[in-house]
Amino acid sequence: MNVSPYIMYSDGKGNIFEDTSLYVVGRAGWDAFPIPEDEWIELPEGGNLYELPGRRGIGIDVHTGEMRLCEKGWAVAAFIPPAHTGLYLAAYETLPDAPTLPLFCYTAAGWHDNKFYVPAVRIEQDIRQECAGFDDKSVKSGVTDMLAAYPHNRLVQHLANNCALTYHCPAARNYFMGRWECPIPSSPACNANCIGCISFQPEEETIVSTQDRLTFKPSAQEIVEFTVPHLESAPYPIVSFGQGCEGEPLLMWETIRESILEIRKHTEKGSININTNGSKPNAVRELCKAGLNSIRVSLNSVREQIYTPYYRPNNYQFSDIIESIKVVREHGGWASINYFVFPGMTDTVEEYEALRTVIRETGLNMIQWRNFNIDPDWYLGKIGVVETSELLGVKQLMELIREEFPDVKFGYYNPPMERIKGNYEADFAHL
Repeated sequence: MNVSPYIMYSDGKGNIFEDTSLYVVGRAGWDAFPIPEDEWIELPEGGNLYELPGRRGIGIDVHTGEMRLCEKGWAVAAFIPPAHTGLYLAAYETLPDAPTLPLFCYTAAGWHDNKFYVPAVRIEQDIRQECAGFDDKSVKSGVTDMLAAYPHNRLVQHLANNCALTYHCPAARNYFMGRWECPIPSSPACNANCIGCISFQPEEETIVSTQDRLTFKPSAQEIVEFTVPHLESAPYPIVSFGQGCEGEPLLMWETIRESILEIRKHTEKGSININTNGSKPNAVRELCKAGLNSIRVSLNSVREQIYTPYYRPNNYQFSDIIESIKVVREHGGWASINYFVFPGMTDTVEEYEALRTVIRETGLNMIQWRNFNIDPDWYLGKIGVVETSELLGVKQLMELIREEFPDVKFGYYNPPMERIKGNYEADFAHL
C-alpha cells in the first residue's frame, strides 16, 4: 500500500462502518503511532473483526494531520489467524465503564479500496491451522471412527467431545482428520497462575477462560494407545504434550516419561514434543533421556521482571526456564520459545537486548512469534507497566534478530522431524 487505510467503527449492533475523515493509527504499549504504509497487508482469510465496547478509536485527521478520537461508534480491532503476527494493536481510548475485553488478540485494522487491512506479517508457510483446510464432515467422521476404535480411552473422548466438537480446537480437529500434530493433554494441575490463563480463571476475575481444563490424569497406556498409530500413519507427524485445555505437563513428567519410552518401543517415526512453561529442568532432562525430541517454552517476556508478574509462578523461577531450554539443546533436541508478541513490550530495546542474551546463552533453535491474546489495558495494568519504553517496532525487532542470528528459525508452529532434520523451508503441512 502507498496510502493509509481509513479507521472503522461499530454501531454496537454488529455493523461496522468506515470513517473517511480519519486514517488508522496503531498502538504500541500505552501510545498511538502512525503505521508505516509498507506494514499493511490484506486481512488474511480466517481473520475476524471485533467491536471494542466502551472504547473510542484513535485516528489521524485526513485534513489536519492531528490525532483525534472517532466519536461515531465503538472502536474496531482484528483477530488475525494463526501463522500471522501482528505489528500494532488497535489504538483507542477506554471509557471509565468499559468492560474488560475477552482473551483474544486485538490488532489494528483499517478499510481501503473495499478491502480490510491489518499491520501484520505472515511468519509461517505451514497451513496446518488455516480455516480452508478443515472439513467438518471429515472431523466428525474421524471422531466417530476414533471413539469406536478406542472406546475406553478418556483422552480420545476428551479430544473428541471437548476439544474438536465443542471448542473446535485446530490441533484436535487435525488429529481426527489423521494429519500433522496430535495433541496430548496430560495434566489437570498447574504450577503457574497466569493472568491470561485460557483454561482457568478465578471466580472473582472480570474475564472468563475460553475453555474448560482437563479434569483427570491420563495413564501412559491411554497416551500410547492413540499416539503410536498417529505417528505411524500421519503426514509430518508430531505428538505434543501440553495443550491449552490443561495445566502444566511437567507436573506429570513421570507419566510422560513412561509414555515416551513405550511409544518408542513401537515406532521411531515422527517427533515427540512438549509445550511447557519450562519450570522443571530436571524433569526435562529425564524426558530428553527417554526420547523427547523438542520443547516449546511459553513466555510473555525474556525479562524476569516482566515474566514473573504475568506467570505468578509457584515453586519455580525464571532461571529454571532458561535451564530447561539449555538441557534440551545439550541433548541434541530442538528448542523453541512460544513468544507472546505484544507491541510496545516485545519490541522494547530492553526486551531486544534480553532476547539476544537468551539466544546466545541457550542455543535456541526457533522463535514462534505468537499474538498475545489479552486485553492490552488490563494486561499492562496487571503487570504494573505505566509508560511506554523506547521502541524498535516489531518488524524492526524481527529484522535485527534475523540478521544477527540467521540460524534461528522464525515460525508459528512446532516443526515436524522432517523439517528439523531436513529442509526447514519446504517440509511442512501442505494441502
